[in-house]
Amino acid sequence: MLTAPHIRLAADIGGTFTDVVLDVDGTRSSRKVLTTPAAPEDGMLYGMELALQDAGLMFSDVATIVHGTTLATNAIIERRGAVTALVGTEGFRDILDIGTESRFSQYDLMLVKPSPLAPRERRYSLPERIDATGKVQQPLDEAAVHALAQTLADDGIEAVAICFLHAYRNPEHEIRAGEILRAALPGVSITLSHEVCPEVREYERASTAVANAYVQPLMSGYLGRMADQLRTRQFRGATYLVTSGGGLTSLETAQQYPVRLVESGPAGGAIFAAQVAMQAEAGNVVSFDMGGTTAKICLIENGEPATSRVFEVDRTARFMKGSGLPLRIPVIEMVEIGAGGGSIAHLDSMGQIAVGPESASSVPGPAAYDRGGDRPTVTDSDVVLGLISPEGFANGTMTLRPDLSRAALSRDVGDALGLTPEHAAHAIYEMVCENMASAARMHAAECGVALDGATMIAFGGAAPLHAARLAEKTQVTRILIPANAGVGSAVGFLTAPVAYEITRSRPMRLDETFDAPALTEMFAEMRAQARALVEPGAQGAPLFERIVGYMRYQGQGHEIAVEMPAEGLDAEALRAVRAAFETEYERQFARALPNAGIEAITWSVLVSTHPSRPDPAGPAGTGTAPEPVETRKFYDGRSKSFVDLPAYDRTALSAGGTISGPAVITEIETTTFVSSAFTAHVDGAGCIVLEKKEG
Repeated sequence: MLTAPHIRLAADIGGTFTDVVLDVDGTRSSRKVLTTPAAPEDGMLYGMELALQDAGLMFSDVATIVHGTTLATNAIIERRGAVTALVGTEGFRDILDIGTESRFSQYDLMLVKPSPLAPRERRYSLPERIDATGKVQQPLDEAAVHALAQTLADDGIEAVAICFLHAYRNPEHEIRAGEILRAALPGVSITLSHEVCPEVREYERASTAVANAYVQPLMSGYLGRMADQLRTRQFRGATYLVTSGGGLTSLETAQQYPVRLVESGPAGGAIFAAQVAMQAEAGNVVSFDMGGTTAKICLIENGEPATSRVFEVDRTARFMKGSGLPLRIPVIEMVEIGAGGGSIAHLDSMGQIAVGPESASSVPGPAAYDRGGDRPTVTDSDVVLGLISPEGFANGTMTLRPDLSRAALSRDVGDALGLTPEHAAHAIYEMVCENMASAARMHAAECGVALDGATMIAFGGAAPLHAARLAEKTQVTRILIPANAGVGSAVGFLTAPVAYEITRSRPMRLDETFDAPALTEMFAEMRAQARALVEPGAQGAPLFERIVGYMRYQGQGHEIAVEMPAEGLDAEALRAVRAAFETEYERQFARALPNAGIEAITWSVLVSTHPSRPDPAGPAGTGTAPEPVETRKFYDGRSKSFVDLPAYDRTALSAGGTISGPAVITEIETTTFVSSAFTAHVDGAGCIVLEKKEG
């Protein structure tokens, strides 16, 4: 008896393109369409309709839709969120301005800090006070809350973040203030800091709560419209959103905590790269994801992307920690810069070429799109260099205009510098690659990882065009371009586990004062909360739990993660935890501190389905390279002349056949540039492998 195929859709909404992947029992097809910024769901649904039509299917046939997006991040960066107010404890109105009192650039007299999402005139305070142990020192003045509700209404506030002092320890005042404001302001979104970020450090908690409130009306409305339109198309399956930590969560949870989606699109890319790394049995990996608006770089070790509990958005100083708005959420750690295909090139105040962070996005788009954009972008440079064929762009949905690209390059860059359009394009190509190389080198240095000897996994619509030059600049000698590289993040969504992580701060020393019963009770509450969010999506699949304590030597300012036993927190277990802390501390800082007191500040409980782990790819075998499908004219900036560039069809490549650069390998989603420093072949998993030539 034949069984119905298991059909899934994944969609990644980026700043320029929306990528859709259709998976029918493991067989994948894709579509790439322009993002529709005014109504993002329109472009996504259009791409889904095209993918389903290609396969002769309908929405009613689909079992699961998995979705990720950078819309929350873009809304913060572009300041397109709701009119947001912060309500805090009396005397703490200026926490967003004071921050941690640190300077990310100690000696910069012109230092510019990011503007708070809730400016001072929209920050309010209320009489109340809870101490660090959770004891009420001053009751909440409910009359003041009622009076504030009228003020918020008069000021046109659309979203409110409530962040009271020590609410992570005792949230009763936040809960009550939220009840009053919700009743008085039914159309206003209310965010409570203890629900979004129940952790110590008031500035980070306030910043995270404000960011959640700022994007909640936008994201909740968009996700609600998407769900309504899916229902009208007879979709009856399950819908999941990808979180910044790489897990799947429900539509309802995403609407309530949209701040957890700020890096959902890039997180899918990191998951995709981790899967490829496991197939290739590559231990030390740097993933390179370059789309239409940004480039993302993530370090992956033994199939596991690096993770963090703090993410900065809207940095005012490129690459510099502390220059952005901190969001305290579980996140896959990566560095992100404004270097995508749509990044605009221009001359800075010193007359030097600069690229990004401003992007032409999908509207109006690069000049070559002929959609109203007239400023030169990285894509325009790639077109003029001969790396991108004007015909069949974006799955054959667009024909590009090289003449418009040349005109934009001449007007905004070339004429002022005395360069031809082609040489201006080469200069922009070099500049964007150098920007990405600088970001990769700094990120690797911060993480204590060497890039030389690492394997680069490149994906996203623009990454395969720039990966070889980026590798040359960072001393990487091996690059993998996986199948479906142009829609890699969307493919990653399909392998993400259903997961949710709960964090809570409960400072506790690992000595005779350790309160095991209280901690066990808290773990049980956190486990139940996480399971309630995960079990409906898991649909009976086995779950695992991971409990982590974030610990430090007493008096230190930051913590390291130590895995904890879920049960049986007796003296023997504590000795094992202390030994694990000292081992990890010594690994990171070269020596432990004998007999020093240890304290745990924050605890996390992760509940997740088991992530898929692909089998290692088989040997590549032997084969021969096919004949090129065409020969293009490529502008070589080093010799300042055009050279012949053979173009190969990826579908015609057989495992083992070797191509010597320079060459390009084309497919419907992207194009891979094999520079003269590399050779290329296809491995047993279908990845294009670029390897540095000897000498």
